[in-house]
Amino acid sequence: MNILRNLYNWVLGWAETPYGPIALFILAFCEASFFPIPPDILLIALSLSLPAQALWYAFLSSVGSVLGGITGYLIGFLLWQSLSSYFFTYIPGFSPEAFAVVQSYFDRYDFLVVFAAGFTPIPYKIITIGAGVFGVNFPVFVIASLVSRSARFFLVAWLLKRYGSPIRGFIERYFNLLAIVFMVLLIGGFIALGMFK
Repeated sequence: MNILRNLYNWVLGWAETPYGPIALFILAFCEASFFPIPPDILLIALSLSLPAQALWYAFLSSVGSVLGGITGYLIGFLLWQSLSSYFFTYIPGFSPEAFAVVQSYFDRYDFLVVFAAGFTPIPYKIITIGAGVFGVNFPVFVIASLVSRSARFFLVAWLLKRYGSPIRGFIERYFNLLAIVFMVLLIGGFIALGMFK
């Protein structure tokens, strides 16, 4: 737990340097494929320190995150090509049948799965690597990543630019919960539309 807290403080420290925007881009890139700390914390700190630049910081976060997501996709795709036989042979419960079941979910709900991970607290990096492993349609993956990550980061930046410091506590306390509620409603809408076809 101390390691995560130290990483959190280290990331936050970049907001007090002239390299904050570059650090934000790199953080968003790394978090999309392997780093545990989300870029939102640095985006919030930078946006509060310079509200006029908040949307620029959201843009940097979005581009960095999508490029990092593409890297995660490639990691999943390339590693799976070379390690799939190891997983099937040595990992208990990991069978071609189980793999096929999970792949069918990715095939059926590719955009929705990637969008949900990009917008909500679901770890985006797991889905980016999984999308590569399961061969999700690459243009669909990129579009879903671009829409979801941009929606998340621009919404946070806009709220901070519009309402300033008082909204920070609300974002930190409730944003993830509201994102989950939004996704539940969105999925419910898709189900309802499917039922009435």
